Amino acid sequence: MKREKTKYPGVTYREQERLDGKGMEKMYYIRYRRGGRGSKETEEPCGRETEGMTAAKANAIRAMRMTAKEETNKERRQAQEIERQKGDGPLTLGRLWEIYSKTLEDKPIQKRDDTGRAYHLESLFNKRIDELATKDVDKLALKLTKTQGRGRSSKGTLSPQTQKHTLALLKRLLHYAERQGLCPYPTGLVITMPKVDNQKTESMTAEQMTAYWKALDEEPDQSIASILKVALLTGIRKSALLSLQWSDIDFERDTICLRGESAKSGKTQHIPLNDAVKSVLLSIERVESNDLVWPSPETGGVRKNVYHVADRVRNKAGLPKDFRPMHGLRHAFASHLASSGQVDLYTLQKLLTHGSPQMTQRYAHLADEALKRAANVANGMVRIDS
Repeated sequence: MKREKTKYPGVTYREQERLDGKGMEKMYYIRYRRGGRGSKETEEPCGRETEGMTAAKANAIRAMRMTAKEETNKERRQAQEIERQKGDGPLTLGRLWEIYSKTLEDKPIQKRDDTGRAYHLESLFNKRIDELATKDVDKLALKLTKTQGRGRSSKGTLSPQTQKHTLALLKRLLHYAERQGLCPYPTGLVITMPKVDNQKTESMTAEQMTAYWKALDEEPDQSIASILKVALLTGIRKSALLSLQWSDIDFERDTICLRGESAKSGKTQHIPLNDAVKSVLLSIERVESNDLVWPSPETGGVRKNVYHVADRVRNKAGLPKDFRPMHGLRHAFASHLASSGQVDLYTLQKLLTHGSPQMTQRYAHLADEALKRAANVANGMVRIDS
């Protein structure tokens, strides 16, 4: 049933049957953001007319929740769940993960990533938090260095970055339990984080780029090939790309909207739509009654895996085995722009939707090389006789 507006912005209502069946009443709803424009919008029921709720009261509640002076419905439910869990005996790491994961319902990207990391913590799930010791974590850390899986190093084992993310999740869970009053941080526990050199930046030579594009054109699965083409031409992260909807693309203004709910930063941002990307997108056959650009052929929802094709294309193009088949395309895009001498780091930061300029600094040396080449043009200004 359609909701009607009130004189208060963000406050609506709809007519529905009373609980006692004696006629109709208004159910009020509020819509608001915490953190200003670009932050996630919350919409939730506020109360029934027969319970004393009015548009004015709903507006006052909305103002309180916008400024975090009052809990949202979700926060209230989470607090009730935490109170319930407190009375269930000693807290184990597995039960703590169950509690914490429920706080990620409105953060699908973080929930997906943390769920993958929690898988590597399962050997400690039966361990009571108050019994967790440094030797347990050290044993886990050693096991992580021998574990195989996605997010792997060139040797097939988990990369140092994935190992670090897993231990960081463990630390985050323990601090969450302490903040929520579930249990104190384990006495004497030390979590040593592995050292990570995360400045790796994949790039492609002109010959490799030509070979890669040829492999894409010859790929039997042209649906996933088009995903890889757009990734290479825009630098968009995999999660945001697979969640892209046709309504996010403005072919008139040549922009792509990266919605906050599928973005790593959680903020909605816009990037330009260049002619090459537009050509790829216009060649895609739309699936009727589905707004996703690349829906899963099995479920119609967001695709879960494209790596089987991404690996195949990388190998056919002759790229190094340690070239990351998806995230490497983002680095290749950035490296190409940085080394062109035509794109400054501030512009590159905006195109990559980096939250801070420090994240873009890994490409600074490429920009420096472009400056050197430009400066060397001056060598032809005069003739120097030796």
